[in-house]
Amino acid sequence: MLKELLTPEIRELLESKDWRTLKEILAEWAAQDIVDLLESVEETDKVVIFRILPRDLAAEVFSELNSNEQRGLLTQLGSEHIKEIFLELPPDDRTEIFEELPAKVTKKLLNLLPPDERKEAMKLLGYPEDSVGRLMTPDFMAIRPYWTVLQSLEHIRRFGRDVETVDTVFVVNEKWHLIDDIPLARLVLASPFDKVENLMDREYLSIHASEDQEEAVTMMKKYNLTVLPVVDSQNVLLGVVTVDDVIDVYEDEVTEDIHKGASITPFELNYTVASAFSIFKKRIVWLCLLAVAGFLSGSVISFFEETLGKIIMLAFFIPVLIDTGGNTGTQSATLIIRALVTGDLTPKKWFNVIKKELFVGFLLGICLGILLYIWSYFWKGEKMLSLVIGLSVLVITMWANLIGSLLPIILRKLRIDPAIVSSPLLTTIMDVSGLLIYFSIAVLLL
Repeated sequence: MLKELLTPEIRELLESKDWRTLKEILAEWAAQDIVDLLESVEETDKVVIFRILPRDLAAEVFSELNSNEQRGLLTQLGSEHIKEIFLELPPDDRTEIFEELPAKVTKKLLNLLPPDERKEAMKLLGYPEDSVGRLMTPDFMAIRPYWTVLQSLEHIRRFGRDVETVDTVFVVNEKWHLIDDIPLARLVLASPFDKVENLMDREYLSIHASEDQEEAVTMMKKYNLTVLPVVDSQNVLLGVVTVDDVIDVYEDEVTEDIHKGASITPFELNYTVASAFSIFKKRIVWLCLLAVAGFLSGSVISFFEETLGKIIMLAFFIPVLIDTGGNTGTQSATLIIRALVTGDLTPKKWFNVIKKELFVGFLLGICLGILLYIWSYFWKGEKMLSLVIGLSVLVITMWANLIGSLLPIILRKLRIDPAIVSSPLLTTIMDVSGLLIYFSIAVLLL
């Protein structure tokens, strides 16, 4: 890596205060490499490195830093330098930074911006949290339907450098109502004297500014879009969401689901910058709840204490039975949650899911039941005990498959994130219900 080769040289340039050479070297680096460098140097050197970066590169690097690093730099940079950086940032990146900073800091930064930029930032911040309005950028390329291709291309050449993307050009009327979207390639390949309206098919996709950001992710993934227009209730074009913004949202959502799947309250910061105490707070609540829930398993065993005392061999098979139930339920829940997230499955299809998962659970239960029947018989040589084990596995597997598939659908229907049906939580549920099933069958047959 270039960064790794030059790091000793960078340190030498910092010590010798050779700012001109340092600036020339860093100007050739990618923004992410400079972010990595800033994380590896002393606090005083961070400010020095950041100050000598070209303005556009400094803005790009700043947008890639985590909120703690951004806050630290803002306290040490002068107002004029901060203003230059924020004017270089795309509006959507600027809004994201404002959201992460304390209200007093945000207010101070907003006051540094020119009136037009400040009005734009306030407008973006006015949309609900996690809405498409917070994600969009108001910098896009729009043309009129009555323009010629030649006029449109001249307009793009004149103003295209200031917009997020020119891959797709949007057609709007005098009131800025969205009419169509046209790929730039179609304009370039058309006759210069063709009218734009002759190139239109009036088929386009758009999203309302108040929609959840996840909806934008779903649409862009489903229809393979690189840019998605954002409109208001009157179909007025407000801005666009680009694929790089969507990737960030998707990454955040996946991280959140992974945390929930492990019974951890989702982090607002990256792990590397989160303090030990904040990590403790995110984990302790769920662990306490699961620990208390674990007493239910002990209560079930205590309730069947007499049965267990008469046939002590029943205890030998408790671990394998409850583990089988937990593993089966987790498999089923993972499949259903993923299908819900990708849009492959909707809550309306719940009955089809029940039928399929009961049948799958029956097949799994038959296989596992036969396996454990044979294994337990050769181990203990008790036919009736082996029959109890085999039947218990069959019923537990079908029950686990049903619970694991149905709970995420119910939660989605209630507008609750199905990712909270985490592996530890589901395992705890199956421990309690699995023991009830096991001991109930044992009482009936033995």
